[in-house]
Order: sequence, then structure tokens, then C-alpha cells
Amino acid sequence: MVLRRSGSQSLVSLLGHWQETNARTPRWRQLADALRLLVLDGRLAIDSRLPGERELSTALGVSRTTVASALGHLRDEGFITSRQGSGSRIVLPARQQIPTRMTAGDMLDLSTAALSAGPEIHQAYTHALTLLPGHLGSTGYDPQGLPALREAIARRYAGRGLPTGPEEIMVVNGAVSGLALILRLMTGPGDRAVVENPTYPLAIAAIEGASCRPVGVPLSPTGWDVDGLTAAFAQTSPRLAYLMPDFHNPTGRCIDAATRQRVADLAARTRTALVIDETMVDLWYSAPPPPPLAAFNPQAPIVTLGSCGKSFWGGLRLGWIRASARTIAALVQARDTLDLGSPLLEQLAACWLLDNAEGLLPARRKMLAGRRDMCSALMAEYFPEWRYVVPEGGLSFWVELPDMLATRFAARAESAGIHLGTGTRFGLSGAFDRWLRLPFTQHDIDLRSAFTTLRPVWESLTGQQNNLRTRKII
Repeated sequence: MVLRRSGSQSLVSLLGHWQETNARTPRWRQLADALRLLVLDGRLAIDSRLPGERELSTALGVSRTTVASALGHLRDEGFITSRQGSGSRIVLPARQQIPTRMTAGDMLDLSTAALSAGPEIHQAYTHALTLLPGHLGSTGYDPQGLPALREAIARRYAGRGLPTGPEEIMVVNGAVSGLALILRLMTGPGDRAVVENPTYPLAIAAIEGASCRPVGVPLSPTGWDVDGLTAAFAQTSPRLAYLMPDFHNPTGRCIDAATRQRVADLAARTRTALVIDETMVDLWYSAPPPPPLAAFNPQAPIVTLGSCGKSFWGGLRLGWIRASARTIAALVQARDTLDLGSPLLEQLAACWLLDNAEGLLPARRKMLAGRRDMCSALMAEYFPEWRYVVPEGGLSFWVELPDMLATRFAARAESAGIHLGTGTRFGLSGAFDRWLRLPFTQHDIDLRSAFTTLRPVWESLTGQQNNLRTRKII
């Protein structure tokens, strides 16, 4: 088996600002904590091989003893394994489950923006089981998806201002799976894909997993930089662009109708395919978002991704692709080498949820708006120095710290039993180390408990920073 190797410069970018000058914590321990965080975040892939000690010490500007001690500590914890002459590779300790979910023991995950299942999920499955016998006479294989579910999804698009037929819908196993399938059809190795910067980290992973190169376009203070998108399209000739206009992850921004029109017209003019991620579209708290971007210019090559994960429950593992009937037919053919379709029972459950969405979603939005407001109040109480804009939708805050402290803060928080999502997860090449994505999906009591634990961790970190600045001034 050929192991993927992490380049030293790439690793330096991922580590960000991991060093704490004049800290009581030894430098080797700081490095070990930062590397462990990359593994737990999923940014260092399992079975990938690390650079050698000499190469890594040169790239990081630390002694080889520091690197060796850090790797030795991670080896003792079970996060790496080493063989003479073969270097070190990333593994997970037996007690860990998967790198982005810390569910063992008393660990609290504040990195995941998702909710547990509500009682409506049980209702949906109960209803689905009553319908299942009527489908047992078939093979159960349908690579495009259950016709009844495709019809329900098409009706939702039509209701939002985008006329759609069931032949323009394909059911997939989640939005990320849908994106991977689109990349498989539309791109080849070395192709460029424009993304917002920051953006959803699993989208970056899917693009890189397809051997494509993500090209970041920074978001403006108010949303999309259409001039920046135009320049990126002209300069890089991307195969496609992946964009999230509806309560963007992680910033929570929603793009207005006028900007959507400009972006759709740009795609039509340049013939650049847009992959529009609408997975957050149902989670609005003040007003619903504008119509789907594909409704603004029928000539634009736009493929839209949707999902049940955020609207109802991630455990359904169901999403969909909305595109022209010709594109859907090509995607169905491309799917043959990946899987033979989505689970039938989950599709039946999703039908019930979509048919009852107008009765279910308002209560979900009300609950989430309350948690958002409580999270905002707690941040004002515990962390008044943090800056953020209260999002009008989505599941999280995009929080600006007073300095590039996210990696160090998250590493210390990990030791205190709390897993945080650093901004560097959402940027290209380790950017956004002064940002955190903070979900408000936890119960109020859990959020307050987390903030109570995090405040002294934050004070210990910022106190060292302030002491260092004072010494420099003196």
C-alpha cells in the first residue's frame, strides 16, 4: 500500500500559529498538542506519512529534539506509529472513534454543527415501514432515486420559484457524496475549482480528493465578491465553482437577490459550471432566503445540492442533486462505479418529512433561534472581547478572536475536555487562525458549562500574550 505523504510546508501551514512564546508549556508539548488537533479535526489523514524529523525540524524552525519529543509523545498516546526507515504515519488510538467526533468519556464536541434526531424522525421511519411492503417486490436498486421522493423534492423547488421536474432530480447519499459525484463527472486531475474562502472543509476535501486544485476567493465584509469571482474565472479558467449562498458555512451569510443575479449571469456568460450548496436553506430565522440561484438565469450551467441532514437529521444520509435532465442522466451513468442507489427505507422516511416540512420546520427554527440567542448572550458574558455578527440562519457563529490564537486555544481546550472548530479548518493553506466556528446546536446548560470551562483556558492563554506585549514595551 502506498501511503499519502504530508509535505513539510503543507504541514507548517496547517499547524498555523502553534507556538506560545515564553509559555510554561514545553515547546515539544505545544507541537504534540497542535499535531493531535490536526488529526482529531481530520486535517491529517489517517495512514498519511509525516515528514522526517530532520525535515520537520528545519521547516518549523525548532530543534530536532523538540520534534522527536513531540512525535514520541504522540506515539505513546497512539496517534502515530513508526518503523525504522519508514518514518511515522498517522493512526487513531483504539479508544478513539473517528477524527472529527470526540464522543468518548466527558468530551464535549463544539466543532460539529448538527443536531440530534427529534421525535419526527421516529414518526417518519414508522410511516416508512408501513409503506415498505409495497416495495419489497422490486430489486430496491434505483440509481436516480425513488420517484415519489424526486417528485416531492421537485415540488419544493417549484414552490421556491424554480420550476423543476422529477427527471431533474437525483437522490444521493448526502450532499458531500453528491459533490464527489459531480466532481467525478465534471473534472479531471489538475483542474481548478473556485471556492469561497473560508468554506465548508469537507468540500475542500472532496475537491482535493478528486485531484483538483481549490482556488479561494475571499468573501467581502457583506458577502460575495463578484468582481473577485469574475477575476478568478478569467485568470484560472476553473472547471467549476462551489458556492454556498444560503447561510454560508461557516460565516452564516445569506446572499441577496441582486448578487445572485450577477453571479448567475457571470456563469452564463463564461459557461462556468456552478455547484450551489443549499444544505442550510431551511434554517432561516428572520426571513426566508431569495429563490434558488438557478432561478435567476436559465442559461447558466448550475447544479444545485440539497440535503435532509441539516433540515431534519444527519443520520438519514440522504441528499439530492438538481440539474438539467441531461446532466442528471450523465450523473446516473457515472454513479455505476460508486454505488447502486440510496437506501429505500430512508427515502420513504424522507418523503414523509418533506411532505410534512411546513408543519415541522417552524418549530425547529424557533428552537434554534433561541439557542442562537442564548449562545450570543453567553459569549457576551464570558468572552466580551470576541467579535461576531449574529447570523440570520445556519447553525453557528463565525467568531473573530483578538489575535491569531485559534490553534493554541483549541489545543488547550482539548486538554480541558472540549473540542473546538478552528477557523483554519475552513480556509485554504491554514488561513483564518484568528477565527473559530462556534455552533449553537448544544443545549443551553451544556453551552454554559462549556463556556465556564473555557474562560480560564482563554485567560491563561491571553494572559501570556499580554505579558509578552508588556515586556516588549518595557
